[in-house]
Amino acid sequence: MDAGRDDPVRPGIGLTGLTQNRFAQNGLGARAGAAASAGPAAHADAAASDGAASQGGGMLDTDVRAALDEMVPVLSAGRFSLLTGAGLSTDSGIPDYRGPGAAPRQPLTYQEFVGSEPLRRRYWARNHIGWATMHHAVPNAGHRAVAAMESAGHLTGVVTQNVDRLHEDAGAVNVVDLHGRFDAVVCLQCGEVYTRAFIAVVLAELNPGFLDAVAAAGGAAAGPDADAELDHEQLIGGFRVARCPLCGGMLKPDFVFFGENVPKQRVERAYAMVDSATSLLVAGSSLTVMSGLRFVRKAARDGKPVMIINRGATRGDGLADVKLEAGVSESLGYLRRRLDQEVAPGAGDRVQ
Repeated sequence: MDAGRDDPVRPGIGLTGLTQNRFAQNGLGARAGAAASAGPAAHADAAASDGAASQGGGMLDTDVRAALDEMVPVLSAGRFSLLTGAGLSTDSGIPDYRGPGAAPRQPLTYQEFVGSEPLRRRYWARNHIGWATMHHAVPNAGHRAVAAMESAGHLTGVVTQNVDRLHEDAGAVNVVDLHGRFDAVVCLQCGEVYTRAFIAVVLAELNPGFLDAVAAAGGAAAGPDADAELDHEQLIGGFRVARCPLCGGMLKPDFVFFGENVPKQRVERAYAMVDSATSLLVAGSSLTVMSGLRFVRKAARDGKPVMIINRGATRGDGLADVKLEAGVSESLGYLRRRLDQEVAPGAGDRVQ
């Protein structure tokens, strides 16, 4: 994952809810949007239908709804591109790296993974637990709202920093999985690709009783990107790592690690989505890594409106025309409903 960090996240930006920049000169009034509480998938459809909803079934804050209403004419002026991050999947039970309340983490780098057998064993032991949890996750209201907006022709495409494939599970078609996908495993020696479900069977055969032993030891909380919070050295030390069934080579989840570059073709396809859009909406990303921030910078350089919905500061706040602190899935559901009331662009011109 591109790790260039030439400017830090600036604490405090956008924490009042809605930060207005260029839109102020174009007639979009500023409003202070209070953060809305997160809504689970169980209430998602009902929430989206009335512009809702919080975990307790409440409504989006009045100021948040007003701010979203003012985004609608900008988004409906043409097709917009959408960049999503981990904040969209938290309502599906998948933790994020940097959201409010997230524990400090130091992700394993690609160089550490390939260069250290103990670290690689530790990674796979934790990933085996994380997979057991993550592959049961289902799309939430936000993912379904995105799929509906794509189907209605509002989007040039979706660029996601998530590896959970929930956009596709929700029915979205034109998606760039920028950082790869958690449901595939690649051999670094021969290039063969396996499903993660198959590798889970192999790991279970190599490590009988491992998951039961973890549960007996107190369990392990799920982490981002199919990781888990396991620090039991005895269990980790005895874990057996699978090798490529074809050539015996080293296996790696088919997503981009820190210190690894996003494939060029994938980046170019994402840029094409941004270039063909009239505006860019960011949902649920802190934009901490350059792999996502570069698309915000490109849209801003091209004079296209940039809107960010995220809890907490992002590296793109200074480039955004609008920064809204609110629940991501609820906000996307509300925008979908409001955009459906507008005249949708034709659905035939998608960037592939």
